[in-house]
Formats: sequence, structure tokens, C-alpha cells
Amino acid sequence: MINIALASPKTWSSVIRLTILATVASLLVSLLFNALAFGDLGQRTLQRSLISALVAPLLIGAPLFFIIGWRWRSLALANSRLGDLARTDSLTECLNRGAFADRVEDLLAGTGMEMATGSFLMIDADNFKTINDRYGHEAGDQALRIIVRSIRTILRRQDIIGRMGGEEFAVYLPETALADAAVMAERIRRAVNLAVFTPTTVPHQLSISIGGVAFDTPTNFARLFSLADYHLYAAKNDGRNCINLIQADDTETTPDAIDAHLG
Repeated sequence: MINIALASPKTWSSVIRLTILATVASLLVSLLFNALAFGDLGQRTLQRSLISALVAPLLIGAPLFFIIGWRWRSLALANSRLGDLARTDSLTECLNRGAFADRVEDLLAGTGMEMATGSFLMIDADNFKTINDRYGHEAGDQALRIIVRSIRTILRRQDIIGRMGGEEFAVYLPETALADAAVMAERIRRAVNLAVFTPTTVPHQLSISIGGVAFDTPTNFARLFSLADYHLYAAKNDGRNCINLIQADDTETTPDAIDAHLG
């Protein structure tokens, strides 16, 4: 079945194009029908029938097709907005976990035989429970929005950010090797440190921990998520407000260690 959001016109130019094409098509059908139906009744009758065949589609069909196109466009835009809402975290306007996972998985699958490099970061707000307990959940929500804005000041257009839940976020950096990912992760960490968060009259410094993995061979979302999450906890165990990144084929992190961490 065709998705209506894809098949429907979303711009006024497409509505006008639809109106013109539908009107022309109805004119041709009307002229052909009248020519076949009244062609043997004489030249004068045929001329009158052809004139009526032109008038009806122009006076009735064109406005009707325009109204249909306009309503169809409104429906398509509403459907598109609903789709965006379903994929977006309402608090931070990041992709939600499901949409982020699907997007990254699609990018990983679309690289084909020539696998591009990339990196995957897991980001966690340090001591976030303390913020909620001390200042309230509204201040906690504000802190999360500030953290996301800080992250986005560093990200490039092609990078993707998603909220994994609570105070955890993930960032996918296409075509980014380990060294460059480490530079970006450090810039993100500093940007959050420098962000202004003043839940009371006294500023409260925000900080994050970042774990990540870079890859240059075929992989999948689940593997990247597991590795990045493992090294996020390593960063938190190192004292928080720091980064811990590895290459995906690094033997330092064994499958047993990851399974133990997730279990």
C-alpha cells in the first residue's frame, strides 16, 4: 500500500499541477465522448456538444479538482506532522530511541560493499538525579534541553542525535574515524561544561560522560550500542565528566565483558 504522505501533494505547485492535469484529462475524455456520441447528428449539433464538453470541465471540474488537491495537501501535511511527532522526543526534540535506531540501522545497511567509517557515542548527564532532587523535575527538564542544545552546537549536518531514555543520549557520526570522534566528543563535553544552567540564583555546572566506539568494518546498531554503552559506564567509573572511546575491533573489550555488563 502506498503511504499517503508520500503520494500526496505537499506544496501549492503540486496542487496546481494536479488541478491542471486532472482538468485537461477530463476535457479530453469529455470531448472524445461527445464526438463519438453526437458525431452522426450533424455538424451543428456536434459543435454545440463539443462546446458544452469544454464548459462543464472548466467551470465545474477545475474548481473541484483544486479543492480536492487542497484538501489532499492538508491531509498529507497533517500526516507528515503526526509522523514527525511519533519519531521525536517531545522534551528535547531529538529522535526517540526507536526512530534513532531505525535511522542508524538504515545508514549502516545502505553503505553497501564499501563500508564507510563511522562512530557511535553514548552520552549520559552526570549526577542527574541530584538535579531533580535538589531543584525539581522542571529544572531537570531544562537541564536536558540545555545539554541537547550544547551537543547540537558541535554536531555537523550529517550527524544524528537521539534520546535513548532518561538522561541518556546517543550520537551517530557518519564517516568519522576514532581520532576525529574523540575530538568531537571532547568538544561536546566542554560545550556542556560551559553551558549556563541557573535553576536558582546560583549557577549549577552541568557535565556529561561519553562512551563511544569507532568502526570501519560492517556492523549493526545493536553491536555499536552495546560497545558504546559499555564504555560510557567505563567513563563514569573513571570519575565522570570524561570520555572513553575505542575502535570496534579493539580486543580490550571482549564479548564476555559486554555480556556481563548488559546482564
